[in-house]
Amino acid sequence: MSQVNTNNLKDVLKKYFGFDNFKGDQETIIENVLSGNDAFVLMPTGGGKSLTYQLPSLICEGTAIVISPLIALMKNQVDSMRSFSTDPGIAHFLNSSLTKTMINKVKTDITSGVTKLLYVAPESLTKEENIAFLQTIKISFYAIDEAHCISEWGHDFRPEYRKIRPIVDRIQRAPIMALTATATLKVQHDILKNLGVPEARVFKASFYRSNLYYEIRPKVNAPKQIIKFIKDNSGKSGIIYCLSRKKVEELTETLLINDIKVLAYHAGMDTATRSGNQDKFLMEDVDVIVATIAFGMGIDKPDVRFVIHFDIPKSLEGYYQETGRAGRDGGEGKCITFYSYKDIQKLEKFMQGKPVAEQEIGRQLLLETVAYAESSVCRPKMLLNYFGETLIEPCNNCDNCLNPKPKFEAQPYILTIMNAVEVVSERFKGEHISHILAGDATSAIKSYKHNELEIFGSGKEKDDKFWNAVVRQALIHKLLLKDIENYGLLKFTEKGLEYMKKPFSIIMSDNHNYEESSDDTSGGKIQGGSRVSDEQLFNQLKGLRRKISKKMNVPPFVIFQDPSLEDMSIQYPITIEELQKIVGVGKGKASKYGKEFVALIKTYVEENEIERPQDFVVKSVVKKSGVKVYIIQNIDRKLSLDDIAHAKGFSMQELLSEIEAIIHSGTKLDISYHINHVMEEEQQQDIYAYFAEESETGSIEEAMKELEDEDYTEEDIRLVRIKFMSEMAN
Repeated sequence: MSQVNTNNLKDVLKKYFGFDNFKGDQETIIENVLSGNDAFVLMPTGGGKSLTYQLPSLICEGTAIVISPLIALMKNQVDSMRSFSTDPGIAHFLNSSLTKTMINKVKTDITSGVTKLLYVAPESLTKEENIAFLQTIKISFYAIDEAHCISEWGHDFRPEYRKIRPIVDRIQRAPIMALTATATLKVQHDILKNLGVPEARVFKASFYRSNLYYEIRPKVNAPKQIIKFIKDNSGKSGIIYCLSRKKVEELTETLLINDIKVLAYHAGMDTATRSGNQDKFLMEDVDVIVATIAFGMGIDKPDVRFVIHFDIPKSLEGYYQETGRAGRDGGEGKCITFYSYKDIQKLEKFMQGKPVAEQEIGRQLLLETVAYAESSVCRPKMLLNYFGETLIEPCNNCDNCLNPKPKFEAQPYILTIMNAVEVVSERFKGEHISHILAGDATSAIKSYKHNELEIFGSGKEKDDKFWNAVVRQALIHKLLLKDIENYGLLKFTEKGLEYMKKPFSIIMSDNHNYEESSDDTSGGKIQGGSRVSDEQLFNQLKGLRRKISKKMNVPPFVIFQDPSLEDMSIQYPITIEELQKIVGVGKGKASKYGKEFVALIKTYVEENEIERPQDFVVKSVVKKSGVKVYIIQNIDRKLSLDDIAHAKGFSMQELLSEIEAIIHSGTKLDISYHINHVMEEEQQQDIYAYFAEESETGSIEEAMKELEDEDYTEEDIRLVRIKFMSEMAN
């Protein structure tokens, strides 16, 4: 190995890379490699890992081999390296995307001494012809990039990475550098052990990036929130991560029709399209890329201003690495993640069927993600702690620091959960326990006669969502575990049994509801109060609705339901056209009832000098319009609802939801022919009279309680309510 003094190193740095000084430990790491020593480099994204093997490769005799997991990553790194030199042969990659002619050119440049840096995929490294070729050349050192892929405890485990050391031994021994942006102590140990370099010098940079803003948002109407965020940050570069290819495609389509310059990226695309889209993002032909986690490893774009996670990642390592792609130049970097516990449950389901050991690892990584997402602690503090580093002072640059959530002592609630698990003999899931405590007599609760237990309804002052959040805290604190071999049934841990004897304080955040998830990537409107409505206007609108209902002799909910009034008191529509864009208001309802409502809102806006939100209307990808037309046409033809449902692959419940949406938008549908076929006239009249004379809200749940003595099914009540709403509201 060449011995090079510090002054010469700085000369090389200036000559090839244009920098006057090294950053952090870069210089020491490079000197270590030049001295012929093994190294483990743990440096956060944007810390300058690549330079620690790029620069010594230019100085050392022979060719440095960089083992890298992604073809797209290799291309990006090779292009970057070639930009520092007049000879394009200085860097090459060897992978399955090359033709035979290209491969011959690569080998010629290497044997002639031109190529100082060769990027190889682990799969290519194992090919006999490549092993034979590499045995004939001088290798200066090996750099294993994204080394966390070696570890089963890492967030992106690649079995091929575990074969690297035996292959290296076959080719020729040279110093080994393992590099990664994220590794817990467990992952670090696994990497060093598998590579056979336990004595490697370890270099760890701080994980703290003070320029990054971290925020977790409940996943309520995420597409609309994302569109508004991008439009508020117009012209800035950003990455949006989704867990599935399907979601990438859907969200990209929604952003496109809302005039956002965006492209998709996922492994299901052909190589040319995928790399073309990546290049357009790097060249700023588009502002936003929507991608699976396949995108971003080593993407050297310093001015990514935001990273949005549409889906919560599977591990904190993955999350930290992906968010680290924002603000690599030290400038603004916003990291926003949409979180719903339903997404965690989906990920748990995906793990079923895998080997138990793999499920155990996956479950632990997910629990850590849940703990982070639902915590009220400073987010960088929690992340750094996960990676074995301590942040003394809060960051004052995350949602929890800037908008602290109220906290409360959860010990009595956790003990209530533990007691309930004991009462049902550890044989039920968390959701079932939550329904018991909240006093929800679901069909499952009734079938096990758990509505007759003494604990049934003992926590009814809180809803099942609250109790589900308490269950999650018990899991996070390892007092309970989900039995992965038995459908996720809650079981006590040793720690949990001890806790019941000697409870200790556990603090929970008051904002615990991460269950209301509108996962509709087609856009739509905010429902369920994800923004605060104008209470004064809302009450005035309710008063007007009551007045009109008395004048027309129909229940108030027939005119507009509460979610519609709530949306009006957020959006302030002052024309009939704007009113049609409100939740649950179609053209028919707007023209029939809207005049007085928009007049009231217009007066209210003027009198109170309200600046109406410049909250654009999200254009929706039309997906269900064809289904709606099909339903309307076939109901007009009096086709059986069972046949309509079967033709579209719906359950009857799903079909009724579609019909209800059509009715609420103001379209009249006559389903009397179906109701007459399945119900007696007297039963119909009984339910119809309830909605006409007694119901104030039109709620199905309330109707079920009021009519429970009559033994009507939920489907019966929904059918008659559809008839009633169609006749009275439309």
